[in-house]
Amino acid sequence: MSVWLFCRCGPADGEVLWDGAMEQAEGRTFMQVISEKYSPENFPYRRGPGMGVVVPAGPQGSPMKDRLNLPSVLVLNGCGISSAGDESEIAAFCAHVVELDLSDNKLQDWQEISKIVSNIPHLDFLNLSSNPLSEAVLERSCAETFSRVRRLVLNNTRVSWDTVHTFTGEIPELEQLFLCLNEYDTVSPSTAPCPSLRLLHITDNNLQDWSEVRKFGVLFPGLESLILANNNLASIEDSGDTLRRLFPSLRSINLHNSGLSTWEDIEKLNFFPKLEDVRVQGIPLLQTYTNTERRSLIVAHLPSVSMLNGSVVTDGEREDAERFFIRYHLDYPEEELPYRYHCLVTKYGKLAPLADIDLRPRCYAKVEVHCEDKVELVSIRLDQTVAELKKQLRTVVQLPTNNMRLYYIDKEVACVFGPEEMKYSTRALHSYSIRDGDEILVVPKSK
Repeated sequence: MSVWLFCRCGPADGEVLWDGAMEQAEGRTFMQVISEKYSPENFPYRRGPGMGVVVPAGPQGSPMKDRLNLPSVLVLNGCGISSAGDESEIAAFCAHVVELDLSDNKLQDWQEISKIVSNIPHLDFLNLSSNPLSEAVLERSCAETFSRVRRLVLNNTRVSWDTVHTFTGEIPELEQLFLCLNEYDTVSPSTAPCPSLRLLHITDNNLQDWSEVRKFGVLFPGLESLILANNNLASIEDSGDTLRRLFPSLRSINLHNSGLSTWEDIEKLNFFPKLEDVRVQGIPLLQTYTNTERRSLIVAHLPSVSMLNGSVVTDGEREDAERFFIRYHLDYPEEELPYRYHCLVTKYGKLAPLADIDLRPRCYAKVEVHCEDKVELVSIRLDQTVAELKKQLRTVVQLPTNNMRLYYIDKEVACVFGPEEMKYSTRALHSYSIRDGDEILVVPKSK
């Protein structure tokens, strides 16, 4: 199990980590940074389980073999690295490293990155995000040194598709590729597909046409997870046969904040033969629906999906959603009913509308007020107290409040229980369960 150790590369107040601002401006070597960060003064060696710290055995004569304590996961983001440094020292101290984060540095030459990677024989994960690599040309011979990497992060590097294809052609076991924030609006084809890739994370680009997304099916025929959030895709244009052929293994798709605007686009997700996990929030189609309607309608549209927007779809939820779907479309004209409606009617039959029951507490009741020989129909607020009701009835019965005794008569049970005196002035009227047609009896107090 990897243990990430995030270590600050910049100096704290009063701390000097290297001499001269010029060196920082021009960039530093990979070996300068790790020899400084992981020296005993900055990163003391600790023993114990779970620390992820290894002290490699350096070559004879190495000036640093006894003083560098490197973990197997190196996080060197934002350290001003622009070059590799002494390759023999990299080989001596990084033989055990499996994960390397070089994001937000100054690397702009693939040859320098290759010198680092070629001397880390067990490297599995490499993060090069936010390095200025848009103009760098990657030669195939250079890309060969990355052949052991299985997870590659190239976010915000603006690398060309030629560079991407060179990597996928030279990394035989590449499983995860991250290409976010690279301003892609098109996808360039490649003559050689990459069958090993399982996850493509390509969020926050400018992809708008499904004809570009379609190319991923050709490029990565074994793709299982496609993360397309924050691309303004207008629609899913392919036929069912095309989607089945291009994405036979796709299990998860993320379309958050895309431009999908029709239920036909949601229905087409059913054509991905193994799709089980869908994320589709923030799209124009769903803006006019309530949260409950959104989830229920999507669940009913996607019978094979077991995970929606990060939440498990239970069997009970699915049945409720499908029944809701039928009732939701009861008033639609026949020609506007979706195909899914007919499938669900075959399963459940035509369902009657649910009874519209208002469970909110009542605010008013119309009661008969009896006082001696007078009877008057009065509307009373049920959120008021007995004392407030007496004030309301002063003008009705022509009695002062301190001369009233009130009795509540429930018309349905009066013959059994008789009148109930309303003796507590602070008690709320709704606690008596007063309904329309009940009676309030006002009796003057005896002098």
